[in-house]
Amino acid sequence: MYSRIISMGMFAALVFHAATVFGDKNKPLLAGAAVVNVSPESFPVIVNGGFLEATASTKIDEIHARAIVLDDSKTRLALVVVDSCMMARDFLDVVKKDIFETAGIPEQNIMISATHTHSAPSVMGTLGARPDEKYRTFLGNQIVRAVTLASKNLVPAKVGSLAFKDAEHTHCRRWIYQPDKMLNDPFGKKTVRANMHPGHLNPNVVGPSGPVDPEFTLLSIKSYNDKTIAVLANYSMHYYGSGPVSSDYYGPFCTTISKLIQGSEKGSNPVAIMSQGTSGDLMWMDYGKAAPKRDMNAYAENLAYNAFKSLQKVTHRDDVSLGMIEKRIKLKRRIPDTAKLEWASGIINQMKSPMPKNRDEVYAKEQFYLKETPEVELKLQAIRIEDLGITAIPNEVFGITGLKVKEQSPLPVTMNIELANGSEGYIPPPEQHALGGYTTWPARTAALEVQAEPLIVRQLLENLELVSQKARKTRPLNKTDYSDSILVLNPLAYWRFEDIEGDICLDASKNGNHGKYKDGKAFYLPGPQSERFGRGSVNRSVHFAGGSMMAKAAGLGNSYTVEGWIWNGLPMNARMVTGYFFSKGNQGAKGALGDNLGLGGSGPGTGKLIFFNGNEANQLLIGKTELPMKTWVHFLMIRDGEKVQVYLNGELDLDGIAEQTSMGSDLVIGGRTDGMFGWEGKVDEFAIYSKALNKNTFANRSLK
Repeated sequence: MYSRIISMGMFAALVFHAATVFGDKNKPLLAGAAVVNVSPESFPVIVNGGFLEATASTKIDEIHARAIVLDDSKTRLALVVVDSCMMARDFLDVVKKDIFETAGIPEQNIMISATHTHSAPSVMGTLGARPDEKYRTFLGNQIVRAVTLASKNLVPAKVGSLAFKDAEHTHCRRWIYQPDKMLNDPFGKKTVRANMHPGHLNPNVVGPSGPVDPEFTLLSIKSYNDKTIAVLANYSMHYYGSGPVSSDYYGPFCTTISKLIQGSEKGSNPVAIMSQGTSGDLMWMDYGKAAPKRDMNAYAENLAYNAFKSLQKVTHRDDVSLGMIEKRIKLKRRIPDTAKLEWASGIINQMKSPMPKNRDEVYAKEQFYLKETPEVELKLQAIRIEDLGITAIPNEVFGITGLKVKEQSPLPVTMNIELANGSEGYIPPPEQHALGGYTTWPARTAALEVQAEPLIVRQLLENLELVSQKARKTRPLNKTDYSDSILVLNPLAYWRFEDIEGDICLDASKNGNHGKYKDGKAFYLPGPQSERFGRGSVNRSVHFAGGSMMAKAAGLGNSYTVEGWIWNGLPMNARMVTGYFFSKGNQGAKGALGDNLGLGGSGPGTGKLIFFNGNEANQLLIGKTELPMKTWVHFLMIRDGEKVQVYLNGELDLDGIAEQTSMGSDLVIGGRTDGMFGWEGKVDEFAIYSKALNKNTFANRSLK
C-alpha cells in the first residue's frame, strides 16, 4: 500500500503542531531499541554500489536494520538506520505507512536512512543497476519489524549527546585537477576540473575541492539503572569498501562499541547504530599521502574506541522533550536538451543488451530517466531531542553543506543524517557545479538543479528553528589577533576569504569594498594555521581553479600597500607564468596595463616572484627566492610611486623601479585584469592600504 496523500494545508498544520508541542516533563521519557537481521535469505542478489549492476552469491557478514523509538508523552518518533546503499522514497513511504498501522507512529515522525554500504542488496535502481524486487519486499517487512520491536521495548529513559572532533579518519575525496590535466565527462567534453578518487600522490591534481566535517556526534540513551539502551553515532565518512554482501565498516563499528559498553556495564545489551553524515565528497583515504595498508576492521575499531571514550563524558537527563517536523520541497532536475538526447539515442541504438555495459551507456540511459521526471519532491526533516538537533536529508551531501547547517543551527549539538527518507543523488553547492566531475554529471545520482543545495540548507535551518523555537545562529567573522593587527591599520579593504557560499567576497573593513567571485573556486578550505588565527578554530581560505575575485578600491593613488597569504598548487613548468595572485588596473583592458604580481613559470623567473606592468612598458621585475609548492607564504608589496618592494615572510625579495601604466582602481585577487594566467591555488587574508606604509608596520606576520 502507498501512504495517503495529505493536503499541503493539513500537512503544514501537522508539522507546526509537531514543532511547537513539548512533552510533559512530569512524565518520564520512554525509549526502546531493536536490531533486526536484514541479510538476504536467498542468493544471488543484485548489488547497486557501482556504475554497473553486480550480483552477490554469498555474504561476508550480516546486515541489519536498527531502530530507536522515543516518546515524551506528546511526541512519539522513530529513528531507523539500515545497512543499505540507498533506498527510494516510494519504497520508504510504503514502509512508513505499514509502521504507522503496526506501531502507531505517525508517518511524518519516522526517519529511515541508509548507512550507504556499497555492498548490500539493491533496493533502488540507480546508474546501471536495477532494484532486487524480492529483496525489497523482504527488507520492507524487516524494517517494520525492527520499529515494532523497539516500540514494545519502551522503558523510562534518560538521554545525553555530545560531539567531538576526529579529523584523522575522514578526508576530502574530490580533488581539483591542474588546468592542463582536465578530464573528459561522459558526454565527450573536457569539463572536469574536480573529480573523486584521483589516486594517492597523483602529480596531476592540486588539492582537495572542499573542507571536511570532522565532527563525530553521539546520542546516548540509558535506562534509569544506567544500562545503555542505544547509542546513535554519526560521522561524515562515505564507506570503506568491502565485497558483497557486507555492512562495510558500519557493522564492525557497532559490534565493537557494543562490546566495549557491555564490558563497562554488566548486564547491558545496547543497540549500537552508526548513521551516515554529510560525506558526499568525503572518504577515509587521504590522497595527499601514500596509500596506507587497507584494514577495514582496524578502522572501525579505532572509531569505536574514540566514540566509547567520549561516551564517558556524556551527561544524561530524563526531563527531556521531543520535537519533529517534516517539510516537503519540490526541486527541478537538470533535464537533457535536444542535443544530449540525440547523443543518448545514438548510443542506446547501438546497445547489444538492455542493461548498460559501460559508462557511456549508463549516462545515455540516464538522460531518458531524467526526461521522464523533470521535477521531484524531497522530504526534509528536523528532530529535536532536548538540546540535540538532527536533520534528515534524502541526498548525498558535501561536507561543506553539513558545516553550514551545524554552524547556523539554533541547537548546541547538531547531527546531520544523509540518505534519509529517499535518495535524490548528490547535491553539490553551486560553485562546485562549475568544477564538474562525477558528482555533477546529470543522472539520477546527481540531477537536481544547480541551486538545490542552498534551497535545501535554507529549509533545514527553518525546520530546526521551528522544532527548537529558537533563531538560527549567524556566521560572524572570527575575531582573531591576526585580524585585529590588520584592522588597527585602517585598511581600504580587507578580504578574509572565510566565505562559505555565494558570489560576494566580504570586506571586513568598515569601507564596504566587497568583491565578486568569478566561477572556478572552492570555499572554506584550510588557510594558514597558527594561534594568531584563532585558538581551536580552523582559519579558512578560498581555492581558485580558473576563477578569481574582482573588486574596486576607489582612492588608490600612485602609492599603496597590499599584503596577503598565497598557496600555489601548480608546478612551475606547467605554463609560461605559473599564475598572478594580485592585479591592479582596469578590468578587461588589453595588454595587462597596471600592476601585476605573480609567480614565474617556464618563462623568466621560474618559481620566483614576478612584477609585470603590462605589454607596453614591458618591465619585468624578478624576485630572489623560489617559492615551495603547496606551502603558505605571506607577501607584502609596497608601491611608492615608481618604486616597488615585495617582502616574502618578512624578508625583502623583490626591489626595483617600474613605471605606473594604469591608474585604474579595479583589483583582481587570484588573476590578472585581462584574465590571463589565473592563480591555481589558495589565497587568504588580503588587505590593501591607500598609502605606502613602512615595512616595520607589518611585524609578526609569520606563522610562528
